Amino acid sequence: MKKENNTPLFDQLASINVNTKTEKRNGFTYLSWAWAWSEFKKHCPDAQYEIVKDPQTNKPYMMDELGIMVTTRVTTGGETHEMWLPVMDGANNAQKLVPYTYKVKEYKNGSWTGQFVDKTVAPATMFDVNKAIMRCLVKNLAMFGLGIYIYAGEDLPEAPETPTVDTTQAPTIAPDPKVKPTIENARFKLALKSITDGTYTEEKLIEKFQLSVEQQKELDAHMQELESAIEEMAKSIEDPTPDPKKETPKKVTPKKVTPKK
Repeated sequence: MKKENNTPLFDQLASINVNTKTEKRNGFTYLSWAWAWSEFKKHCPDAQYEIVKDPQTNKPYMMDELGIMVTTRVTTGGETHEMWLPVMDGANNAQKLVPYTYKVKEYKNGSWTGQFVDKTVAPATMFDVNKAIMRCLVKNLAMFGLGIYIYAGEDLPEAPETPTVDTTQAPTIAPDPKVKPTIENARFKLALKSITDGTYTEEKLIEKFQLSVEQQKELDAHMQELESAIEEMAKSIEDPTPDPKKETPKKVTPKKVTPKK
């Protein structure tokens, strides 16, 4: 287990921006398990994961009348975290070995009709079980910090905190919920990079955080640079500069043919 600059492993992993490795489906954000495990192994070469099996059936899942559950266990540096996840369909409904129905409100033209209709959840397949196991592994890695901000509903990771010593012993004051929190410079830099990558927006940053005067100036300058770069790109596409090395094709004038009498 690597420890950089005396920063705890959890803080290191929690500060990694995983936005470019995620995809959204049905309102949920999913992180690539292959990338997550690769990134985790870079920081924790000794890491090992285990798929917990049912001790009675030796199958990689456990089930009862409520549904099917998978469990994983990750160990690194002598620390172990366990995580579990139900097997779900594409709409995130818990699956069973047999199909079942549940009732939902019926809507027409955007309004509830006052009636309910039946929805059917298909039985789980081995593909569903395998998918649940790998998602469970990603969730398990979040317990060590990697991508944990996704499960907290955040758009950006927290930057590693710099250890400080409080010599004032000032009393703790509860934050005013109406006042937006400030953002540390390290996390602010991550936000600028995410804006450049297209995974975050200037509007979200301003809406969520109270920027300092210096941060606001840096953000304005950053956005101006982006706009200039986009304008230059658009200009080069609309009006490309001709290459002087390439010869302009000669215009060929068709010969006039006089018809024979």
